[in-house]
Order: sequence, then C-alpha cells, then structure tokens
Amino acid sequence: MEKKRGIYIKLLEVSDAEEMVKLENQNRDFFQLYTPLRDERFYTIEGQVERIQKYISQANQDSCFSFGIFLSENNHLIGNVTLSEIARGNYQSCWIGYYLDKKHNGKGYMTESVKLAVQFGFNELKLHRIEAGVMPHNKGSIKVLEKAGFHREGIAKENVKINGKWEDHLTLAIVNNRN
Repeated sequence: MEKKRGIYIKLLEVSDAEEMVKLENQNRDFFQLYTPLRDERFYTIEGQVERIQKYISQANQDSCFSFGIFLSENNHLIGNVTLSEIARGNYQSCWIGYYLDKKHNGKGYMTESVKLAVQFGFNELKLHRIEAGVMPHNKGSIKVLEKAGFHREGIAKENVKINGKWEDHLTLAIVNNRN
C-alpha cells in the first residue's frame, strides 16, 4: 500500500501477531480507555493469531478489512485501522476504527492512516460512505477524523460499552461524492 508521511498501511497477516501482542500489551491501559473489556487470551500470541485469522476470513467475505500501520523507516507495527461492518446493496458503507501506539500520537500518523484507509474504501471497495463513532471527550480522535475530511453528524446515546460502561459517541462521516 502507498507510503505517506513516514507510515504505510497493509492488511494484517498472521506473521504480524507477535508485533500485535507487543503493541496491545505496551498500550493496554491506554487502549482500555477507549475499547470494550478484553479477556486475558486477547493479550497472547494465540489470541492475536485468532484475531488476525478472523480478519483475513472477513476480508475474504468482503465484510471487514483490518490494516496494520507501519513505520516506513523500519517496518515496525505502531497501530491499526479497520474498515468494518461493510454494508452493500443500497448502503455501500462501513465503519472505521483505529488506534495508535501512545508514543506515536501527535505526529500525524493516524490522520494519514485514516486517509489511506478511506482511499482504499472509496477506490478499491467502491464504498459511498464511511462512518466513525468517537466518545465526545476524545478530542484527539475527533481532530484526526476532521483533518481526514469527516464531518460531524450527531450524538448516539449510550451506544457502545467501553471499559464496562455504556458511552455516548459522536458520529462523524465522510461521503464519496465521485460515485
């Protein structure tokens, strides 16, 4: 996949499982602020292999595409961006989710990764619309999406259970006006 601003994204492969385990464990407390509760197996090689195998199967079914975010200089995995819940027919839409190693925040890597994933969604998957849900207090994530061209649409009340608690999410979206 195309390299930009010091990073590139590529579909996750089973061979990325070891780096995924490191990324998840090194950022466990940080990621937990924004994710559902995880069981201990998630933080093992076996758990990440299963996760990646599930992503590969979902990509083969055209329902989810999960990309690793890699530094161009050393091919080190620093995050993830995923296009999920792909709806076809009259929808041609999906949801985008992402996370980045805490020590790489603020460098523009996430914005570039979101732009690359959106480009893939519009150009390769021929999607019309990509949506994101962000907790309203997560200003950094909202800024990433807005820089990538997303617009605010409204608040979804208590729609995702994050860290054991139902949380509101601001819905943002980007529309492909070329199709």
